[in-house]
Amino acid sequence: MSFIGSKRGTAVATAVAAGLLVTAVAGLSPATAATTNLALNKPVTVSSTEASGYGGAKAVDGSGTTRWASAEGVDNQWIRIDLGAGTGVNRVVLKWEAAYAKAYRVELSDDGSTWRQIYSTTSGDGATDDLAVSGTGRYLRVYGTQRGTSYGYSLWEVEVYGGGSTTTPPSTPPSSGVNLDDPVKKEIAMKLVSSAENSSLDWRAQFSYIEDIDDGRGYTAGIIGFCSGTGDMLDLVEAYTAKKPGNVLAPYLPALRAVDGTDSHQGLDPGFPGAWRQAATDPVFTQTQESERDRVYFNPAVAQGKSDGLRALGQFAYYDAAVMHGPDGFRSIRAAALAKAKPPAQGGNETTYLNAFLDAREAEMRKEEAHSDTTRVSTEQRKFLKEGNFDLKTPLSWSVYGEPFTITS
Repeated sequence: MSFIGSKRGTAVATAVAAGLLVTAVAGLSPATAATTNLALNKPVTVSSTEASGYGGAKAVDGSGTTRWASAEGVDNQWIRIDLGAGTGVNRVVLKWEAAYAKAYRVELSDDGSTWRQIYSTTSGDGATDDLAVSGTGRYLRVYGTQRGTSYGYSLWEVEVYGGGSTTTPPSTPPSSGVNLDDPVKKEIAMKLVSSAENSSLDWRAQFSYIEDIDDGRGYTAGIIGFCSGTGDMLDLVEAYTAKKPGNVLAPYLPALRAVDGTDSHQGLDPGFPGAWRQAATDPVFTQTQESERDRVYFNPAVAQGKSDGLRALGQFAYYDAAVMHGPDGFRSIRAAALAKAKPPAQGGNETTYLNAFLDAREAEMRKEEAHSDTTRVSTEQRKFLKEGNFDLKTPLSWSVYGEPFTITS
């Protein structure tokens, strides 16, 4: 809904957040809230951008002529602002461009991972939404779930006001620096995996990748190697088709179901690789690849790493194992490590436990000829471990299959 300065200035909306009824009321006077825009020029992360000139920073630069715009035609999309510390928030102003959100929510978080909703609507109509809210957090996120147009989501400006106390948010685990699901660390994780999977740090160039690498899993494709023989490629194409029926990969769904669990190409050749590459030009498909990567591999691995008291390096070791061996294979490797050592959350030493995990990982890799070269562990992850770089701080230098790589920042 739109409030102050909009065509629906007398509307009232309510939302429930964390057990508290929050009311957004037209006519909220700036005198009732702090006058300092807490979001101004703060660090921003977004789910996507339409083009290089529409980055997230444009929505917090204080200008009414620059804007963030997401990829067109894709739900869901979000913009996240790091306020710098745990801060009381009582007012959020969203200045929508023509590409507005019909349904969205506003959320707060202490760590950028666990979110508390402080406002939501399913009847947004664009223009300016001036929202009276209540909550405390370091990170604020506007999360769009339904577009009001056929385009994307676009905000001229996001303004955040508050007068509450400021606190330093707790880290998880307490001894940790920054977890792997921090956007900067996640980007590093994607590059590390891509160096092993694709001999390149440019992981975004891999959306269109597809080939059979003769590992008994059929076609391997996309940003983390979805396989036609292991079910995750089928899940991906089904998720894509649910979002966009009639896409170029949809006709291959019966064949993908038939070859699941095998290395067969029956029903896929000769057209499937070309159709995959064509689909990779569609933002809906690339976004679906990322969301499936997160749902199946990244989020569960990082959550388990946090639960075990591991920092970014250990969380990455879990994620990389899940990518190569699948969720079940990862759990088997972890079980073998737990038989040898305790993780920090159980009172164990982090270095000792990670060495046990990497030992189990290498043993599992050697069982398959296609994965018997263990350098993605021995000259990448073990190197960081020997250096004591548990937080994956840059610069990072490593090699995979004899090829050197460096991330400077």
